[in-house]
Amino acid sequence: MGMLVVSGACCQCSFGTLPCTLQAVSQMTCMADGKPVATIQDGQPGINLQGFGMCTSLANPTVAAATAAALGVLTPQPCNMVPAGPWIASNPKVLAGGIPCLISDAALMCSLGAGNIRVVLPGQNKVVV
Repeated sequence: MGMLVVSGACCQCSFGTLPCTLQAVSQMTCMADGKPVATIQDGQPGINLQGFGMCTSLANPTVAAATAAALGVLTPQPCNMVPAGPWIASNPKVLAGGIPCLISDAALMCSLGAGNIRVVLPGQNKVVV
């Protein structure tokens, strides 16, 4: 069982160097622990997620180019996350405003660097689904 993810949750990319705070903006009517509940639509770069510091994935073309220029020494580049769609819902039956809620065991894939974005801390500790 996962927990509902709310605005202020901490997320991490498998190839990022820093965690990122999630800002839930897709709906403002359903609250958990006094904060808006995130939905699977809350995965847009620059709006919901500000980036994960530096990207270390060689699948990212900018990292691959910088690494090649450094003669094979891994050279991380700024994270420019490109979601490969919405969050993959783990329990699509829990809805907020008709949209599946984001549960702490959901995943979001990055199509630029092949990173796997996960929720590290859901931002609240009271609502389990």
